[in-house]
Amino acid sequence: MSRTPFNIALTGLTLTAALCVRPAWAAGVAAGTVIENVATATYSSGAGTASIQSNRVSLRVDELLDVAVATLSTAPQPLSGGTAVLSYAVTNSGNGSEAYTLAVDPAVAGNPFTATIQAIVADSNGNGTYDAGVDAVLATGASTPALAADAALRVFVLVGLPAGAADAAISQVRLTATAETGSGTPGTTFAGAGDGGVDAVVGASTARSATLAAVIARLGAVGLTKSAVIADPFGGSRPVPGALVTYSLVTRISGSGSAEGVTVSDGIPAGTTYQAGTLKLDGAALSDAADADAGTAAASGVAVALGTLAAGSPDRTISFTVKIN
Repeated sequence: MSRTPFNIALTGLTLTAALCVRPAWAAGVAAGTVIENVATATYSSGAGTASIQSNRVSLRVDELLDVAVATLSTAPQPLSGGTAVLSYAVTNSGNGSEAYTLAVDPAVAGNPFTATIQAIVADSNGNGTYDAGVDAVLATGASTPALAADAALRVFVLVGLPAGAADAAISQVRLTATAETGSGTPGTTFAGAGDGGVDAVVGASTARSATLAAVIARLGAVGLTKSAVIADPFGGSRPVPGALVTYSLVTRISGSGSAEGVTVSDGIPAGTTYQAGTLKLDGAALSDAADADAGTAAASGVAVALGTLAAGSPDRTISFTVKIN
């Protein structure tokens, strides 16, 4: 049967058992198979018996166009600032070789956000895991390789998180596979388009199948609270010249995800002087110089790099002292 060339770079992609996600039973006898038989009649006439055969009746089995798409990502996949990988299986449930056009739709009705589609990828090495630079990226609107009857191809859809998504919001992504030969109501026939030139007939699936997989936004929000404790030269807590003011900056993470590259900085207030060597993180001293530890301090201000703060991590407290001039 005539096929559209698969013009996507699929280095090392072969449709062997390595690419079969799980077996499926194809719809009966293979397309193009010749079924033929001859009837026999035996009888008696007078003293003798006789046997005769009918003419031979032959037919070639048409190709049935069927497909099934299933999600392999049975739980919502976490998505924060990077990429989530959704897994699907596209199974040729017809009785002949067939390629399928894939379409991805992240704008499913009811979604609180629309995920960004980064790529559609075939599991080239059949290991069930997305391998960047190894698995073949499918161009938009292109077809899969031709799948033999019963064969299943694992497909990965790579998605990103759009701006404005709320923490813990769940959105779905639909993958649709359509037989390259054609689709339509069951029984629709494409003359001569099946394997070996037989007709191709649309099966019960309409030669089109779709399913949904989901992502869940995992975001973290940073809260920052500042307080001050004053110690004046007279043993009190009045903000008079010569008094020491110790500032505390408490950083707290909320939400179900993480915040990356968190850095807290604070300027030295006008009318005060930073007291060298007073910068601390969670009570541990930091050097003022830009060196191996997380903090720096100078006459203009302080800065502490906290890195990644994950959901549920403890508060981080930064403190430093200035003197009122």
